[in-house]
Amino acid sequence: MESIRELFRVGKGPSSSHTMGPALAAKIFKEKNPDAISYRVTLYGSLAATGKGHLTEEALREILPEEKTTIIKKEKFLRPHPNAMLFEAEKKKGKKIKWLVFSTGGGSIKDLKNIYKMRKVYPHKSFKEIFEYCLKNGITLYEYVFRFEDKNIKRYLLNIWNTMEDAIKRGLKAEGVLPGPLKLERRASSMYIRSCNSRGIMERIGRVFSYALAVAEENANGGIVVTAPTCGSSGVLPSVLKYLKESYKLREEKIINALAISGLFGNLIKHNASISGAEVGCQGEIGTACSMAAAAATYLLGGSAKQMEYAAEMGLEHHLGLTCDPVAGMVQVPCIERNAMAAERALDCAVYALQTDGTHKITFDEVVRIMKQTGQDMKVQYRETARAGLATVFKMKR
Repeated sequence: MESIRELFRVGKGPSSSHTMGPALAAKIFKEKNPDAISYRVTLYGSLAATGKGHLTEEALREILPEEKTTIIKKEKFLRPHPNAMLFEAEKKKGKKIKWLVFSTGGGSIKDLKNIYKMRKVYPHKSFKEIFEYCLKNGITLYEYVFRFEDKNIKRYLLNIWNTMEDAIKRGLKAEGVLPGPLKLERRASSMYIRSCNSRGIMERIGRVFSYALAVAEENANGGIVVTAPTCGSSGVLPSVLKYLKESYKLREEKIINALAISGLFGNLIKHNASISGAEVGCQGEIGTACSMAAAAATYLLGGSAKQMEYAAEMGLEHHLGLTCDPVAGMVQVPCIERNAMAAERALDCAVYALQTDGTHKITFDEVVRIMKQTGQDMKVQYRETARAGLATVFKMKR
């Protein structure tokens, strides 16, 4: 598996696969062809279908010179991934350079030759293997991560956490309407105020909801967020960590350990299945985020490795089959609300797992395999194309 640095990325919303990935590809292509007379980018599949609402073209034009760049959209799906881009550069004397690249989710990109392939740092490919290794060597799950990552990983994760907290703070202060045809009003600020004036369950859940909404709304506004594992699901993990940090007055060291554990589970899903909504639906985004947050919460609440696995398994299991059907092709409805609901569910999974000894019938590795199969069986119109499901409601109303 790759480093968790490739899972936790800092960048602009609203979409890691449709905004961050194309921007990264454009940057690489421009650096390799700085003397080009003109550029041409053809977007395929999901990038062509929902690129407008996900600000794909804006992300490309920020990198490539607008006066030299032509962008074409073809709703044709290429293999091996539905988020395909063909970059072309015309140079002097008629020489042309082409590069077919895929935005595979979470801001990652790959081409057919895997030229831009990240170095693998983990020797194990399943939770079963990792758990057995930890037992044999007498180490915890977060110690496992620190053993194989580079020496600066803790500093990197601290920056990730600071960025997450900043997104929450900005989101709680911001008010008004989000950009786009839906005219969706921000709710994080008002919900946070109401939670502060409440008691009991309304205060607790309201606080979790407001933190998740704060990040999700910042993402929808094109703000700086952390992919966890994607931009569209970036509010789940930060809200759970923020709530538990405040409730139990946790040290930053504990939060860093929790991030390492959540990154490990997210990495396993990314490696063995997918975190791309265009490939497996929203179960790969919100489902993965819930799974990661559930494992992190279980650790912070004193759970064992088996209880963490159980919580992570439940977090993904109960999102199986979740479609990616963004209304108007934007990361707003139902995406923003899903962040809030998944954050609360992650805490529920942690509490449930902690009420057991960690024994369960379906393993984390099994549910990851089933999630991948479910995504492959899902009709393409339910995988980030905005052609079916909730996406059709807005079209009918207009």
